[in-house]
Amino acid sequence: MSIDCADYRDIFLNERPMMDARAPVEFIKGSFPGVINLPLMNDNERQRIGTCYKQHGQQAAITLGHQLVSGEIKAARIQAWAEFAQAHPDGYLYCFRGGLRSQIVQQWLKDEAGIDYPRVAGGYKAMRTFLLETLDQAVTECDFVLLGGMTGTGKTDVLTQLRNGLDLEGHANHRGSSFGKRATGQPSNIDFENRLAVDVLKKRSRGIEQFVLEDESRMVGSCALPLPLFQGMQQFPMVWLEDSLEGRVERILRDYVVDLCAEFIDVHGDEGFALFSERLLASLNNVQKRLGGERHRRMLVLMEDALAQQARSGAVEAHRSWIEGLLREYYDPMYAFQREKKGARIEFAGRKEAVFEYLRARGGRQG
Repeated sequence: MSIDCADYRDIFLNERPMMDARAPVEFIKGSFPGVINLPLMNDNERQRIGTCYKQHGQQAAITLGHQLVSGEIKAARIQAWAEFAQAHPDGYLYCFRGGLRSQIVQQWLKDEAGIDYPRVAGGYKAMRTFLLETLDQAVTECDFVLLGGMTGTGKTDVLTQLRNGLDLEGHANHRGSSFGKRATGQPSNIDFENRLAVDVLKKRSRGIEQFVLEDESRMVGSCALPLPLFQGMQQFPMVWLEDSLEGRVERILRDYVVDLCAEFIDVHGDEGFALFSERLLASLNNVQKRLGGERHRRMLVLMEDALAQQARSGAVEAHRSWIEGLLREYYDPMYAFQREKKGARIEFAGRKEAVFEYLRARGGRQG
């Protein structure tokens, strides 16, 4: 019999293949990077067995489970598990607590397919606890630096080039602002935390003990930062990234118009441009109250004109008008206030190259 694994560090550092035997509804709420959901029971079966357990006890629930997952259904599931096991001989299976469901899958694989396949001891719950502890330990034990700056200065560009950068927005699949939604959806909050924890674990395994991350609010779109990390971010030292207004306008034009439009077209095909236009207009409407009626109406006209021109000819130049207007009249005053409030924590300020070199030097050999 294969020895079940409790080395969660090895599992995540080496990206061991895993199949999740929980029901799809559990898997959707949260899982781990790269994991495949091959459930013992579907959602309906799980619900019926759960009801039976509450009303008649464990043995009746087990009996019902064997009735529901039998014959062709059982054979198809065993075949899927066997194919996974054969394709990933170095992998594992797990359920919620490493209990009955994964034991059944393991036993059926051995009895029906002749495959001895190991489980993760403690299952999903133990691995999730390990990752949350990984984040907590990093906040306690490591050095963190926040990267701040006006909208459009290219903070993500700097972070992704640093060996010790943590890209919160990348893990959340969101650019962080009111305009930050992408063409593809965000992960669940659990998935976001798990991705971040695995990133931290891998970097610490390479000897990195100082991290650079963007100065974010608690929410990155619909994803909430882990509370210990967010609380720490209220005290971490800061580096402030600067750029000209023209440079920031060009970067926002690239990220939020050219690249986002291409992303929508890639995901949605012929409907992509219309959906991109809807997203951009909805993002502006989301800040209507904070903008005020007159400014919102003015920006809306500029945006609608730019989208119409883009639809006709593909030209994006007209977007610069509303981008510059939003920066000057909305984002910049807000960020200027934030910089003043956090001024005592800012230890360096400069343009991209200077900030990049400063952060590399600050991290020493780790950078």
